[in-house]
Amino acid sequence: MAARPCRWQGRKSDVYTSWEMCIQVNVLFIWCSECVVARRGFTCMIKNVAAAPLHRRLADEFRARIESGRWPEGEQAPSEAALCEEFGTSRGPVRQALASLRAEGLIVGGRGRSPLVRRNVPSHAASALGSFTGWAREHGREPGQRTVLQARVPASAEIAERLQVAEGEPVLELHRLRTLDGAPALLETMYFVWSLGCRLMEFDPDSGSVNRFLLDHGADLYASTHQLDAVAATADEADRLGLAEGAPLLRVRRTTTDAAGDVVEYAEDRYAPGLTTVIVENRLFAAPSANPPALRSVPVRRDA
Repeated sequence: MAARPCRWQGRKSDVYTSWEMCIQVNVLFIWCSECVVARRGFTCMIKNVAAAPLHRRLADEFRARIESGRWPEGEQAPSEAALCEEFGTSRGPVRQALASLRAEGLIVGGRGRSPLVRRNVPSHAASALGSFTGWAREHGREPGQRTVLQARVPASAEIAERLQVAEGEPVLELHRLRTLDGAPALLETMYFVWSLGCRLMEFDPDSGSVNRFLLDHGADLYASTHQLDAVAATADEADRLGLAEGAPLLRVRRTTTDAAGDVVEYAEDRYAPGLTTVIVENRLFAAPSANPPALRSVPVRRDA
């Protein structure tokens, strides 16, 4: 059949070179270069397409738009209301379809606001968990930051214990929102012993990597340990990251020591979902190895 423009309810469109779905009244309509129109009651060349539940067909369409770049990575997809209007359906199927994509890591957010597309999630080695700037640039991404707070404050009881200093002793507190290709990626909260923190008073945290600045100025950052868990986003965290309150965040608590074993920094990073996953590899005690078990992260699978 010769290719020609398709029309439905007065809608005009260009010729499609790939399948595109338009779902109206729970019926599938398909336009392509070979099949001009598939209308209600019309037998199309696609096998059993309309038999699939509406939310699955919607999910397939949304997934195809992400893979094709029609919904670009790092940008917001249409809102639920816009998708309901486009496909002539209620919010239920649209929400189910978006939930499927959210579970696959293809989008984040979307509850009450437009979801953010996250098509490719680069791997994140555990050794780089304390260097977001270096990790991002290693994968060809552009890191960014916005300082929320930088101040000399008296150490609270909790922070004093973490830094192994006396309660009330001055420390540097630093809060930043980090971005990846312009999109909110994680929240950083850092505390430094004052002997190290006083050097950062000369540093503009909006300019780049804190670790790089400290190392370039002779700071002794010898080793760090990381504790990972999942937490729910508070209202403030959700607002800063563009997520719904209660959304799961990957929390990384980091303690950095100098060569003498003294604690010089305590930090908490809270990553937006879909940014990275972590895998722990270990061996049985009966099979020792010269190399200790490695902690590494891998990208979220997009074809799961």
